[in-house]
Amino acid sequence: MKDIESADNPTFKRLYLLVYLIPIFGFFPALWTLYRRQGNREQLTVSRLSVTLAGSWLLGYLLLGTAGEMSEFLTLRLLLLNTLLTSGYFIVSLWLMVRLYSRQSPRLPGFSRFAERVLGKYLS
Repeated sequence: MKDIESADNPTFKRLYLLVYLIPIFGFFPALWTLYRRQGNREQLTVSRLSVTLAGSWLLGYLLLGTAGEMSEFLTLRLLLLNTLLTSGYFIVSLWLMVRLYSRQSPRLPGFSRFAERVLGKYLS
């Protein structure tokens, strides 16, 4: 009988990939996987995408939040953009999780290639 936590179990491997794509919280196991340089090619690819998505969201969130606090005229508009950015990050993460669950490639056109180029150089 196969062990459910076996490294050869495809369901368990897909579950790991789903954890990497959880908005905000999936950043940490994905970064740990890249830091250790362990995992198969698919795990490293999804980890890079997750770290790039979370990093881009955090940078945009901080920049828009800071600009919103400093500006008198644009405060409401920048905070609205901040809300749209956060909602977009969550929707894209959930969409990637659905694609992964339906056994499709969890890639974003352009963004996945950017993640491979930038993070592939430094973290794996």
